[in-house]
Amino acid sequence: MMSPASLWWRLVRFGFRLLYNELAFTYDLVSWVVSMGAWRCWQRAALSFLPEVGTGCILEVAHGTGNLHLDLRQAGYDVVGVDFSPYMGQITRRKFAKRGQRAILVQAKAQSLPFENGSMQAIICTFPTSFIFESATLQEFYRVLEPDGRFVIVLNGVFVSGGFIRRALEWAFRVTGQRSEPDTDYAADVRAQLTGYGFEAIRQHDVACPRSVAQIIVVKK
Repeated sequence: MMSPASLWWRLVRFGFRLLYNELAFTYDLVSWVVSMGAWRCWQRAALSFLPEVGTGCILEVAHGTGNLHLDLRQAGYDVVGVDFSPYMGQITRRKFAKRGQRAILVQAKAQSLPFENGSMQAIICTFPTSFIFESATLQEFYRVLEPDGRFVIVLNGVFVSGGFIRRALEWAFRVTGQRSEPDTDYAADVRAQLTGYGFEAIRQHDVACPRSVAQIIVVKK
């Protein structure tokens, strides 16, 4: 018989699968609500850690509904997006089409990227799930990054104010596995997971956003 805890985590995984697929059209609204409106600031916090425009190709892994992908294109980057969800790809293409642009997207898994060795100057990923820290994923990132390339992760958005709403959201994040326990340094755990794959430098940066701080991890090859 399945334990209550096992049943709960199965339901959580099912809920996230729906959010990333059949219910992907709700993703922007859900993201805005659970971040108290700071989601786009959290995403954009990564831009200042990317290489200069025009110096190479940027790969966005798990591009989602395409908001950051649009930011990258509008900033002048040569950018390619990867996401395993066909629903996210459809939403992103529609957003680009409304602006008279064409998104360069690939449906693929991060553990098996269809790109040549050393073909990307940087990889960017926002609010990754556990797949991003799998050995196969990190090996692929190292493979496709050019020498001195970098991997930029928006790891978390941490609230610093908000009263009852903040506490309620933090509880919701925790019970769905999006937050570590209060006494655990999640960023330190992530930095530890990134070691051992050939990366030479791992740095954490905190960027101020409304009522919150975006946690950024920058990894260099």
